[in-house]
Amino acid sequence: MPPEASAEAIGAGAAGLGVALDAAQLHKLAAYAGLLGRWNATHNLTAIRSKEEMLTHHLLDSLSLVPHLERVTQRASARVLDVGSGGGLPGIVLAIAVPQSRFTLVDAVRKKCAFLTQARLDLHLDNVEVVHGRVEALREPPFDVVVSRALATLAQFVDWTRSLLKPGGCWLAMKGRRPADELAGLPPDVLATVVPLTVPGLGEQRHLIEMRTA
Repeated sequence: MPPEASAEAIGAGAAGLGVALDAAQLHKLAAYAGLLGRWNATHNLTAIRSKEEMLTHHLLDSLSLVPHLERVTQRASARVLDVGSGGGLPGIVLAIAVPQSRFTLVDAVRKKCAFLTQARLDLHLDNVEVVHGRVEALREPPFDVVVSRALATLAQFVDWTRSLLKPGGCWLAMKGRRPADELAGLPPDVLATVVPLTVPGLGEQRHLIEMRTA
């Protein structure tokens, strides 16, 4: 049986993060979790199997980024790039929670892009575009925000996407433990702010690294 997360459990966790979601958004997040679980049984998109961890490690973990994304965009419509989106974490979750913005999800693995496309269609996410390929080869107008979750090093993330970030825009990188070595390896013109994150029900360290050019 694929793991599922109920709309009620998602709503309670989101409230603990200070993220307000309406019934339609909660329904879409629950439907997304179910779809990810079903695909995962065949395509191995994620190592998470239990419904409890699907809720905490995937949905709520991704939702913890929402207040910070809304802060840096001042809740205005923005173009957001999710690099190495994989199973849509955090890109699909953010697209549901922040519908006023547009999200481009890029991944180099074809089966993951096939899943992202299916999720976009099934959940009627008109604010999502899926791109199969390496981010270094992406040719798009610059984005307001570039996000990633557990992707490479901070220096690599910045190097791969520098040309894709608007002047005055920011990178938001989701990490587990505070990545001291990676922070020390950032280019001298990149200024980083480390924000500890607390995810309801998740007894593991989480940090958000907000980066801008000087």
